[in-house]
Amino acid sequence: MKKVLLIIAVLSLCGFSKHPAPENSYASPSDTAVLRNRMVKDQLVRRGIEDKKVLSAMSKIPRHRFVDKSLKKRAYGDHPLPIGEGQTISQPYIVAMMTEALNLKPSDRVLEIGTGSGYQAAVLAEIVKEVYTIEIRERLAKSAGQLLDGLGYKNIKIKYADGYFGWQEYAPFDAVIVTASANHIAPPLIKQLKEGGSLIIPLGSTLYYQTLTLATKKGGQLEVEQMGGVAFVPMVGEVRKKMD
Repeated sequence: MKKVLLIIAVLSLCGFSKHPAPENSYASPSDTAVLRNRMVKDQLVRRGIEDKKVLSAMSKIPRHRFVDKSLKKRAYGDHPLPIGEGQTISQPYIVAMMTEALNLKPSDRVLEIGTGSGYQAAVLAEIVKEVYTIEIRERLAKSAGQLLDGLGYKNIKIKYADGYFGWQEYAPFDAVIVTASANHIAPPLIKQLKEGGSLIIPLGSTLYYQTLTLATKKGGQLEVEQMGGVAFVPMVGEVRKKMD
């Protein structure tokens, strides 16, 4: 697993790194397929993303459908974007890097904590057999579900709940991806992770800086690798009680 060092900019939250591609490269043309291809080439491949499954998925998915219509022209830019309720859709590079780090296989079943817009779930669904995603904000869970259904994804299940407790009904999972920050890994997520499986999460107590952490379950314990600094919105719900 190659290590990646990220330096964050405290400008907006949720998966943001301080190495932007030239913004004017996304001003035109308006054709979204062209913009997607540019995004993959300029933001992902040039930064070292190599997993062909990840690159293919992000070349295909209409990212502009996951943001408000007023932000359509910025959907393929090198930055996160707001999706309401204080949440954001992550910078494309961060989505790609976190997905690649899990080393996913077509037969895998993945648990995502923090559905948000649904974009990360769509990327996962293009790669693996089944995606189970949990969102603590009801409006986001509902809107993401409607969008993903409309796009034809049949291998994604969405649950409106506190992701801290995972989704025991469908455990164990080959991989877990947490798209909000916390100062610890929730024990239920560790328990629901399959032996040999990987979990990725932004760990840290501060609002503007966390360490992206990749953990692999071996012998019931987690072997941890730090991948660098990131900035994500904080996880809420039960995890906040454990942090107080």
